[in-house]
Amino acid sequence: MSIVFHDGFRKKYRKLIRSEQKKVQQRLRLFIEDPKNPILNNHELIGKYSGYYSINITGDLRALYQIIGKNVTLFITIGTHSHLYE
Repeated sequence: MSIVFHDGFRKKYRKLIRSEQKKVQQRLRLFIEDPKNPILNNHELIGKYSGYYSINITGDLRALYQIIGKNVTLFITIGTHSHLYE
């Protein structure tokens, strides 16, 4: 599986504190190994986010992505649950 990052994801990632950045890296490695790992709580979104998916990074931090090819995933953004879904 190949992961691509949207510029918006990169920008928000750089604003995270160091421990959150490390957690993102850890969860992305886990995602590459097994996207359906229960720790990730990987699920498809509905409503205005239909066609997108979300994985848990920490208790409140989420990463949103879209599948753009057979083996290509585009991570769109990252943020807290309340910030992303307001």
